[in-house]
Amino acid sequence: TTTCISSLSWDPGRHGQQRTEAFTLFQYAVSHISSSTALKKSSDLEKAIATAALIFRNASDPDGKLGKAAAKNLLQVQFGNFTKGQESKSTYQEILSELEEHTENKLDFEDFMILLLSITVTSDLLQNIWSTKSVN
Repeated sequence: TTTCISSLSWDPGRHGQQRTEAFTLFQYAVSHISSSTALKKSSDLEKAIATAALIFRNASDPDGKLGKAAAKNLLQVQFGNFTKGQESKSTYQEILSELEEHTENKLDFEDFMILLLSITVTSDLLQNIWSTKSVN
């Protein structure tokens, strides 16, 4: 199957008031989970999502949005092991092309996570992870 993000709507206002309420809840959750007490009680998956949320928040503007350049920088700096070796894959090129086409809009956390997941499912690193037996 072909994996792409063509179903994404990059319009930051696409859900109006719901998006604003969701972002407010997101900000509350990030501030709550970023405390060391909350993270100590969190599962590995919760810690992983909290880490992604904190990295996004630290890179985003005051409105909680990432511009194209900031998104690309995060991909290079924080997600390089997943993007490494993907440059020649058509699916990866399609994902980046869609990001390029939407330069006038910024990405919110939801869109950024969809971007990360889209890249993840195309990566060679994911295949290596699947082939490694779990320690648990």
